[in-house]
Amino acid sequence: MRFISMIALFPILSLAQVRPNLMEESGKANLPSQQLGVDDLVAVSVYDAPELTRSVRVEVDGTIHLPLLKQGIAAAGIFPGELEAGVAKALIEEQILVDPVVKITVVEYHSRPIVVMGAVKKPATFQAVGVVTLLDALAHAEGLSSEAGTEIVLTRGDKVDRIAVKTLIKDGDSTVNFTLHGGEEIRVPEAGKIFVLGNVRKPGGFVIHDTGDETVLKMVALSEGLLPYASKLAYVYRRDGTGTKQEIPIELDKIMLRKSPDVALQIDDVFYIPDNKSKRTTMTVIDRITQFGASTASGVLIWH
Repeated sequence: MRFISMIALFPILSLAQVRPNLMEESGKANLPSQQLGVDDLVAVSVYDAPELTRSVRVEVDGTIHLPLLKQGIAAAGIFPGELEAGVAKALIEEQILVDPVVKITVVEYHSRPIVVMGAVKKPATFQAVGVVTLLDALAHAEGLSSEAGTEIVLTRGDKVDRIAVKTLIKDGDSTVNFTLHGGEEIRVPEAGKIFVLGNVRKPGGFVIHDTGDETVLKMVALSEGLLPYASKLAYVYRRDGTGTKQEIPIELDKIMLRKSPDVALQIDDVFYIPDNKSKRTTMTVIDRITQFGASTASGVLIWH
């Protein structure tokens, strides 16, 4: 009642002049208007009522609480403009103000997290403020890393979409550049690898970005070629659908000489090129004979 009598002292003309100024000043730092949610921070401005003007968070029950008001005011799921009307209505119903002027300014959104993880340069969690697309979210994580695979997994509640990287980024297909509203999880799985071991110049695991194009010859090229004592017969170790390990012989020599077709490999295969022991032994004997001949010809005999 104290507030009612105080406002009654102000001329109507004076009140009308102040209202636009209050709305203009409060809206300067206002974030884009969208539905509020739990843990969002809003600034409540009530003209001529410093006791009510403050920043408050939307509580777990979806309401905000202001001094002098007995009940919380519903805030979750409505827009800031609707909350302004709700606060004004509560102030009138509880006879605190006769004609309250209320402005709600969104200070921080915390109810709309978007999570980007996996093979991105900078995994991040940020709030969906304004219009946010899938490409915007990936840009927020500074793009895909060199380990990224061929698809992006977007989870929205119970719905899971798998988007091809080529379709979204290379082809620029806008139909898969989904608009995000908060609560989404974006995961970029790492690309699969094929492991090359044995008599190659650069053994290791090689990232495969374009599935369906992994062959023996390509893996030999990626590993920078065979060493001199590579066996003619190589092996591929692969697990079948039951998890049982299989050993698949590969006629490497014939493939290299184009006498046999190239062999396709699969993600997670282990391609092993063993040592040709007989060839190495023969070369060792030849080297020793050569060294022996050179030594006797010079008149110096050295036994090893």
